[in-house]
Amino acid sequence: MINESGILNINTKNLIHNYNFFKKLKKDLIVAPTIKADAYGLGCKKIFKLLVKKGCKHFFVATLEEGLRLKNKNKSIKIFVLNGLQNYQLSKFTKGNLTPVINTIDEYRRIINFKIDFAIHIDTGINRLGIPFDDVHKLNFNNRFLKLVISHLSSSDEYKNKYNSKQNNLFNSILKKKYNNINLSLANSHGTILNKSYLYDMIRPGIGIYGGFENKKLEKKIKNVVNLKGKIIQIKDIQKNKYVGYNRTYKTKDRIRVAIIGLGYEDGIPRSISNKGLVYFKKEKFKIIGRISMDSFTVDISKCSHDLKVGMYLDLINDEYKLDKFAKTCKTISNEVLTSIGNRVYRNYE
Repeated sequence: MINESGILNINTKNLIHNYNFFKKLKKDLIVAPTIKADAYGLGCKKIFKLLVKKGCKHFFVATLEEGLRLKNKNKSIKIFVLNGLQNYQLSKFTKGNLTPVINTIDEYRRIINFKIDFAIHIDTGINRLGIPFDDVHKLNFNNRFLKLVISHLSSSDEYKNKYNSKQNNLFNSILKKKYNNINLSLANSHGTILNKSYLYDMIRPGIGIYGGFENKKLEKKIKNVVNLKGKIIQIKDIQKNKYVGYNRTYKTKDRIRVAIIGLGYEDGIPRSISNKGLVYFKKEKFKIIGRISMDSFTVDISKCSHDLKVGMYLDLINDEYKLDKFAKTCKTISNEVLTSIGNRVYRNYE
């Protein structure tokens, strides 16, 4: 029996549905899920094993530590480390069966002296990680250990943004000659549905695997994966003209009945939804009143038609009130919502 104050139900069937959607975009397309940040908070080891079981052989993590945590001993499964070599010893990559993604000319000059597979990240305009496009001429694409060249789109969720096309054209110009041992990868989740010219050999979906969409075009293609629940830890009545929560931001106009939910900003419920967020029980919705605290928040259940009791759970995210709706209420994106859900919230795989 689950007793935690918060539960994150993870629908593994829907997650696999989303993975398969991306696989069907193009024949022989390599789908390499991004499982950094603990698989966006869903549990990296669990998601990794689940996808490997379904035939997935390529993955991306951010850091060396994330890659080592997976303890991958299967050489046919490739785990790429996006943050590159840095000052780590190359032996750590080889022992962990990890492939570094090279982001600077200095890293490139270092790695070509060793017999180790690597990828190269070219910056085509996002101006984060990556070798500047103007330095591409310094690279030798004939190196037999170079297995992959990637770039990253800045505005792929804005599918009418012309900057996407600009980046695609730059990336397409890098390897005018196709080298047999090199795969190309540009598209993240949203980039995959711009058009087929963005697909190349490999795609790197992240939030789309986990049910986030951010635009209607992707929403139609994928299924919701997560259901976030908070436990009722107290129910009580509050009289008229009383204040609720820190700094008295909510004042009752009448006598009300409230439920205290045992989740707070330590668990990933942001203070930004104080006095405006909603929770759900079956088809009814209830308003969050007062400030979100570290470990709890308060909900007005005065008009609830059900007999709610301590120990029951209310939904913040479910199949009807999806991840992206919650994210918009929080004035953020679904990526941040998922990665902010704390360790006190129990992960339940369905």
